[in-house]
Amino acid sequence: MAKYGKWIAGGLGWAFFGPIGGIIGFALGSLLEGSETKTIYRGRTSRNSFLVSLLVLVAEVMRADGKVLKSELDYVKGYFVTNFGREAAKEALMLLKDILKQPVALKDVCAQIRSHMDYSSRLQLIHFLFGIANADGVVHANEMNVITNISNWLGITGADFDSIKSMFIDTLDSSYRVLEVDRNATNEEIKKAYRNMALKYHPDKLGHLGEDIRKASEEKFKKVNEAYEKIKRDRGFN
Repeated sequence: MAKYGKWIAGGLGWAFFGPIGGIIGFALGSLLEGSETKTIYRGRTSRNSFLVSLLVLVAEVMRADGKVLKSELDYVKGYFVTNFGREAAKEALMLLKDILKQPVALKDVCAQIRSHMDYSSRLQLIHFLFGIANADGVVHANEMNVITNISNWLGITGADFDSIKSMFIDTLDSSYRVLEVDRNATNEEIKKAYRNMALKYHPDKLGHLGEDIRKASEEKFKKVNEAYEKIKRDRGFN
């Protein structure tokens, strides 16, 4: 069976068509010649359509500074191993290397994702992109510019983008931005903001993408709790 069998086994869904389908089509061609694939459908976002979308976006973030370093590929591999397991990471890296050889119409790709993927899943894409960009301890300006454009084209609100970005900054001010609340807000307003953000980032919203992605999404939920606890300690309320 072709080297990307695991990625096709559950169906690529809508990602098999449009700009994303064009980008990955050459890599999947040999597999599609066989008969071991399941029916490809256009319905709700599947785990594989989510991961393929992520890889296409990751490729653009990696190309932000005009070159792709081995160390960056190693970071991505490590990130996928941690979040999705060693076997998935191995296949993801092979597919990523093939994607990096292709030109990407990023705005069109984002339009395709936006039209098919629910908002909670798109938020998770942005969180993953920041996590990968921050793998070396800093999100560089070129990476930030690409992620900002991706976020805008995916229809992510400015407040939600700042919330996710602030999850990678360990300051009291960033804690307020994670909760999308002003620093002058009352304690009751902060409690309400916390409840709203805990609901928005609850891992169960991504249960349809598979247990590994649902589990990886717990990091956002954890950051919301950490931000709330930091603000409570600073203000001295329970």
